[in-house]
Amino acid sequence: MEFPEGFNQLDLLESHGHMIPVGTKSGWVEEEEGDDEDETCHTEEWYQEQELKLQDTPTELMLWAAEKNRLATVERLLTLNPTLANCHDSDGYTPLHRAAYGGHYSMVSALLNAGANLHARTTDDWIPLHSACRWGHAAVASCLLQWGAEVNALTTGRLTPLQLAAGNAAAGKTIELLLSQRTLQAGLKNSAGETAYDIAHRTSEHHRLFEMAEPCNNIY
Repeated sequence: MEFPEGFNQLDLLESHGHMIPVGTKSGWVEEEEGDDEDETCHTEEWYQEQELKLQDTPTELMLWAAEKNRLATVERLLTLNPTLANCHDSDGYTPLHRAAYGGHYSMVSALLNAGANLHARTTDDWIPLHSACRWGHAAVASCLLQWGAEVNALTTGRLTPLQLAAGNAAAGKTIELLLSQRTLQAGLKNSAGETAYDIAHRTSEHHRLFEMAEPCNNIY
């Protein structure tokens, strides 16, 4: 599929939204813009109490704040210690990973501008793009790709961002976004010998979206 010069990836999501079939929703609802996580069960007082508990452990507070979309807290911590942008937990997840799987677009953007490592890997070799795609956060995935994330990055189990999105019935827009990438290798197989198309075919009706891929991608 050919795209004009200066093509905006998110335009494709708007123009082809009607192609996304209705599938079984996962436990995580796909978010359009990524900053609308429902945290209504917690009050501002609760958040402040949690931050107070973590104030003596900046790394833990940073990771928690990125996951919970506490942008002001993250910005304050980065002002005091810019290296916290690349701190990580025992599994290697950085603030950028946590913001990505939470679908927090503004947080992801702020972390990238603060020097967060776009290519940071967990102990299982997940990069932030894997996290965003696994949970179907198309806007966040687009942001990471525009910053230069590797669209064909492999995890320890040889999972690509596209394969992870293909396993989520609510990730149709993310699949479309990834299929629009000129450098995508859609036919890569995971350690079980499956392609993203194979995964989508047994997971939802999103396998139909693979018709949008360029013939040279060898999607099957």
